[in-house]
Amino acid sequence: MAGRHINDHQVRLFMTHRRNDPVALAAAKAGFSPATGYRVLQDARLPSQRQAPRGRRRPDPLSGIFEEVVVPMLEAAPGLRPVAIFEELRRRYPDTEFGSRRTLERRIRDWRALNGQDREVIFRQVHEPGRLGMSDFTCMNDLDVAIAGAPLDHLLYHFRLPCGGFEHGHVILGGESFVALAEGLQNALWSAGGAPRLHRTDSLSAAFRNLDADAKADLTKRYDALCAHYGMEPTRNNTGIAHENGAIESAHGHIKAAVKDALLLRGTTDFTDLAAYRRFIDEVVTARNRRHGPGIDAERKALQSLPNARTTDYEEVLVTVTSSGGFTLRKVFYTVPSRLIGHRLRVRLYDDRLDVFIGGTRLMTLQRGRAGVNGKHGHVVDYRHVIHSLRRKPMALRGLVYRDSLFPRAPYRLMFEHLLEAVGEKEACRIMVELLAMAHERACEAELAHILEEDLAIRRTPCLSALRARFSPDPATLPEVVVEMVSLSIYDGLIEQGEAA
Repeated sequence: MAGRHINDHQVRLFMTHRRNDPVALAAAKAGFSPATGYRVLQDARLPSQRQAPRGRRRPDPLSGIFEEVVVPMLEAAPGLRPVAIFEELRRRYPDTEFGSRRTLERRIRDWRALNGQDREVIFRQVHEPGRLGMSDFTCMNDLDVAIAGAPLDHLLYHFRLPCGGFEHGHVILGGESFVALAEGLQNALWSAGGAPRLHRTDSLSAAFRNLDADAKADLTKRYDALCAHYGMEPTRNNTGIAHENGAIESAHGHIKAAVKDALLLRGTTDFTDLAAYRRFIDEVVTARNRRHGPGIDAERKALQSLPNARTTDYEEVLVTVTSSGGFTLRKVFYTVPSRLIGHRLRVRLYDDRLDVFIGGTRLMTLQRGRAGVNGKHGHVVDYRHVIHSLRRKPMALRGLVYRDSLFPRAPYRLMFEHLLEAVGEKEACRIMVELLAMAHERACEAELAHILEEDLAIRRTPCLSALRARFSPDPATLPEVVVEMVSLSIYDGLIEQGEAA
């Protein structure tokens, strides 16, 4: 067997056996002839070391350019991408061929391996039971979830105990904020049945953005107080260093994939209301926790006991009801009953609702609104709060700032647009206000909306008299019932008869 046919492994095996065996026996054990064995003894280099380096089969397309032009670029701007360098070379030397972009990318990769800057090292951690809990928010808009046909713009608050694998998810309608964190975190802790010793967040970057120093300090104090209530030490990762929160950042993709799979199995991404969607998220998260049941049960034993009650998970604000029949909070106008005009109200601001108090008395709960794009003011309007005044001034409907938000259902808005074209502004406002008043007074909002849909289908103007006759009699035509009170003296007679008996 010729020497050029042997490989490095055979030579190493031959040299090992040669220590104790003759050349012929060692060569046989290595799989080649004794003659090859003697040649190996004369030249102990491995076969791979004897081969001459392969030369280039074509001229180097980057000769005279890489060292002279590309390397100075890399030294001046280490973060420069290869594609940007490639485009710059084409701009500087339009008549020169540089080979493929991949050739340049490989050359730059090799150069950076030998001469580049040190890169950040990620240190994998061992998680101890009950030590660490992590919170973060992830955007869910790419799942195309809808509520009653309307797209839902929302985040998911995500909590995780990285040791046992316990997870909790809570749908957030606004952005990252202390209120969203406080509500989601407390829900998670009570669901887990205990609290870890440390709690880590991503610095609540969205909540702290555009705040002055006093506001930032206030949020920090509230967050510290929240953690202290549950006996947790608050910690934050360095701003912009996502991998420091890696134990939950990587889990975002897994929980979103699980939600997406569940939506596909469900067959639709549309839900009847927000409560139904939240139940759906709870079911998905519960199924994921079930897979980590033994680890979660083991970690629960190491968690701290929960306090007797939850702490504040809302923001409290004082507002004044103006003559417009409502108040403005966070660039959103909310209507309230007009009898509250001039009063100061105490509002508890949650992520998805507002609880309104006067003094210590709770008045109502309002759905929380959000400001529009580019800072445009939003409106949360209940037509029942203003219909009595609007009935006296029906033409105010034409240019009302919150007119579109006034209509409780789409058919009302579409009917008003039809009336403007069919009967003119004055009559359209009168008819529309009467329709809204009827929906309120006769408690027939949904049924009336269905009738308006039928009228719109044939482009017909609704008949108010026919609608009044259809929906319960007019309160003014109801008979007056007179109740005559009996004389209380008859009870004395009954008492006397009882005593005589």
